[in-house]
Parts: sequence; C-alpha cells; structure tokens
Amino acid sequence: MGTGTNVERRTVLKAAGVSAVTLGLAATACGGNGGTSADGTVTIRYSWWGAEERAKKINQSIALFEKKYPKIKVKTDFQTYQSFWEKFQTQAAGGNPPDVFQNAVGFLRKYDKRGILLDLNSQVKAGNLSLGHFRAGVTKVGEVDGKQLGVPVGSNTMALVIDKKVFERAGVDPATGWTWDDYFKALKTIHDKTEVPGDTGYFAIMYLYDLYLRQNGKAFFTKDGLGFDKSDLTEWWTDGYGRVKAGIVTDPKIVAQDAPKSSLSAGHGASEFTWDNFTVRYSAEGSSTYGLAPIPTMDGKHTGQYLASLMLSASAHTSHPKEAAQFIDFMVHDPAVGTIMGYDRGILASTEQYAAFKPTDTVSKEIAQYEDTTAKSGVLGTITPHPSGADTVEAAFLRIGGDLGQGKTKVTDAVKQFFTESEAAFQA
Repeated sequence: MGTGTNVERRTVLKAAGVSAVTLGLAATACGGNGGTSADGTVTIRYSWWGAEERAKKINQSIALFEKKYPKIKVKTDFQTYQSFWEKFQTQAAGGNPPDVFQNAVGFLRKYDKRGILLDLNSQVKAGNLSLGHFRAGVTKVGEVDGKQLGVPVGSNTMALVIDKKVFERAGVDPATGWTWDDYFKALKTIHDKTEVPGDTGYFAIMYLYDLYLRQNGKAFFTKDGLGFDKSDLTEWWTDGYGRVKAGIVTDPKIVAQDAPKSSLSAGHGASEFTWDNFTVRYSAEGSSTYGLAPIPTMDGKHTGQYLASLMLSASAHTSHPKEAAQFIDFMVHDPAVGTIMGYDRGILASTEQYAAFKPTDTVSKEIAQYEDTTAKSGVLGTITPHPSGADTVEAAFLRIGGDLGQGKTKVTDAVKQFFTESEAAFQA
C-alpha cells in the first residue's frame, strides 16, 4: 500500500508512534485563486510523508522541474506518516488541501467520497499527463470506478524479510513454493536452535492476512466492506496468539519496546513480513545481513501477491490543474528524477525511470531481482479494492492484534471489537 518507502503499512504504522515533528517547510501558498503572481508564475503546493533523506531527493527533483518549467514554483511540506494525515485531514475538511500530494491506495475511496481528489483522466486527455510507459499493472492501483485518482511513483509487493545469519545458523533455507506448514515449522526450528523467535508478529499485518485470504479464495476487502467473516479472523488470530505463547513469535511487548526500530533489526526476531523495498530500512537499522524470502502458500504456487504503490494525487480544489498534472508527469516519468529517487518509494513505476536507475548496492539489487522474479513467475494478481475507511480499518487491525498478542484481550473479544470498529469506519 503499500503502499513505497519505508511507507507505509505495518512498519510505518508502528513507527508512527514517533512524536509528530514537522520536518519540512510549511506551505504558505493557498488554493482557491491564489498561487499566481503578476508575471504569470504559478505556485503549487506539494506535500508528502517521509524522512529527511526522502526530502533531500524530492527537493533535488523539484529543482529540475522548476528549471524545465520556470513559470511553475513548488512549495513543499513534509512530515511523518501520522502527522501528514492528521494535517491533511484538517486541510481537506477546510477545502484547502495541497495541489499535489503523496497518496496510497487505502485513502483513495475515502477522499474521493469527500470530493477531494481530482480525476486525472481530464489532464491525460488534455495532454498534460501521460499514463503510458508504466510497468505492467501499476497504474490500476490508482484507479477507482474508472477515475484515475493517483499515478504511481514506485511499486512494491509483500515479501518476507529475513535475518540471513539467523536462518543460516538454524539451517533453514526458504524456497519458492514453501507452504504455511513449512514456514511455521521453520519458525519453531529457528527458535529451538537459536533461541530467537522466528517471526516478529505476522498475525497483525493486514496486508499479509489479505494475501492469506486471497490464497483461500477470499480477500480482506470488498468494494464496500470486509471480504471475510468472524470465523476466518478467529482462526487466524487464535493461531497467531498460540505462537506468541509458544515463543516462536516475538512478544508484542518487546515489539512495542523496540519501536520505532523493528524487532527484526533489533535482533528480537528472525523474519518479518513487510513490503519488499523496506529491506533498505533493516540494513540501515540493524547489524546483521537481511534478505528477501518467498511468501508461503497454501498450495505451493499461489501467493496472492499484487503490486501496490505510492502515488501522487492532485486536489479537486486546485486552481492549477494543468500545472499540477505537469508536475506529476515530470516526477513520475523524468529519467533524471528516477536516478535521484532510486528505490526510496519502491521500485520505480515508469519504464523511463526504472531503466534510468541502476542500483549498485546489494540490498537494492536484491529488491529489484525479487520484484522481477515475482513478476515473471506469473503469481501477481490485481490489488483488492479498498473501501472508504480502509485506513482506519488497517490501523484497528494492527492495534487490536497487538493487544491480543500482549494478552490484553481474548480472541473472541478482539474479533468482535475489530468488526465493530470496521463497521463504524465504513459508515463514517
């Protein structure tokens, strides 16, 4: 959803506990009729979430854009994931969201429902934005009911990040086609031989559970709500809680203590399901060697995987839709931007940028190889729909699953609470 670096979904939601500090320049240009100077120069606002390293790369990219389009100036604003959406919620409610902003699939229907997102098809028809030259299937992530509400900047897919040294000490070699039974046996072997829990907490990751459901002919979401029932979740969470009690999954209390650092990079777990491009994070945080392993399956073949992405969206309230579209087009297609951004927000989505960036470090090479191998294997499907309120549901799944793991609630109560909160989120 995860969409892109060090984005989003479970790891970013865990990291969202960090104090909300505004790291970038506060946007001063307003929407409406503002943002145009006497000489015809247009100013647009661009907001995103991420750390300072992403901001440096984006600012370098903006400098190239402003050189090509001297009559368009870009005001920037960036924060941590949680504070970004808190601020965006306020801006959207006031009718003054940024002209262009980073987005993810879980928010598309929510803000489309509120009339916040510009259908970019109009700008495609006007020739200000191209949806051509993208890696197969990624533009579909930003499409809702025929409207193009976002354009991908990077793609990723769920993977299993492992501590290679721990797996080697335990004699476990994850192979393509392994089943969930194989995986759980591996977790026990790792714990028995190394005294390290085999996994940091798979059962609270919404996007992983989505893959598991897809392997079984269901999905986490439908267009309007949940695609599974209480008995499905009861089975999943009962299994996960049992493995926590057995010590083969990291105690959620330790996971909370490690945050914002991952328990995998802290040495308190041997593997963690997350987005493939997050491998960069573990290498930066930890002292071991980390790599990517295949998703376990039910039948040895179907993983349920799909490409997700970070994307750029435009505001339906912008006074400068042409300039906003030109900016998005430049940021997703320009080869020089691709070389600057690298895999910061996932594997580059457009073919121009993908071809322009040549990873030199081992981690980035492995990420690229993993996505290439996954795509060629033919297992990738279409992302399941995310209804309005999906972001709230995802946060609830992580929080309630964590409470369950810590013994704060029983499985039956946790499942009941999750379904109650989900129903309220869909109706909001």
